[in-house]
Amino acid sequence: MKELFLLSGLGADKRVFDYLDLGRHNIHHVNWIAPVPNESLKEYARRLLPQITAHRPILIGVSFGGMIALEIANITSVEKVILISSAKSASAIPSYYRVISAFRLDRLISPASLKKPNEVFYWLFGVTTKEHKSLLKSIMQDTDEKFLNWAMAAIPSWMSGPTPENVIQIHGTSDRILKGPAADYLVKDGGHLMVVTKAEKVNEILHKILDE
Repeated sequence: MKELFLLSGLGADKRVFDYLDLGRHNIHHVNWIAPVPNESLKEYARRLLPQITAHRPILIGVSFGGMIALEIANITSVEKVILISSAKSASAIPSYYRVISAFRLDRLISPASLKKPNEVFYWLFGVTTKEHKSLLKSIMQDTDEKFLNWAMAAIPSWMSGPTPENVIQIHGTSDRILKGPAADYLVKDGGHLMVVTKAEKVNEILHKILDE
């Protein structure tokens, strides 16, 4: 039985893991805390460290949560890090995100607007069914605006350290937000929210990894 610590994505919470079957392992959800102004992802990860209560756990991070998982793995010993729809290093963040950050164009996109998803937003996340749209809308509406605003600035300026050992990347071939062509496992037609929309396939891969 493994000790799994789950880190959800930006603007998300533990509901994104509801579609996964990890019941035979000990599950711990890492809860987001209020960020400090101008705090880096590395500094933020260090303040989350008290929530990692097991020796050499497995970290599973979705999207933004994967970036934080990598930073945690660089400051404490873990068995492995499993990235889902995430970036393995800062170099994987699309360059146009950094342009947006450099010119502070992110200020033109208010957190309030992101909390009101539209069809373009659903398309970016790869959700098509009424159920999945409703879930994504609910999660975004429940997201703290200060956290969202901080993360939107912190992600493009992320300066990742060395990639930890035993990092395994699962990525969708149709992810429109982050690209992962060199991922260890590719999910055909998987979008950015494939942890929900392609949960059966993601489960299959996770079981294989966790049984190793």
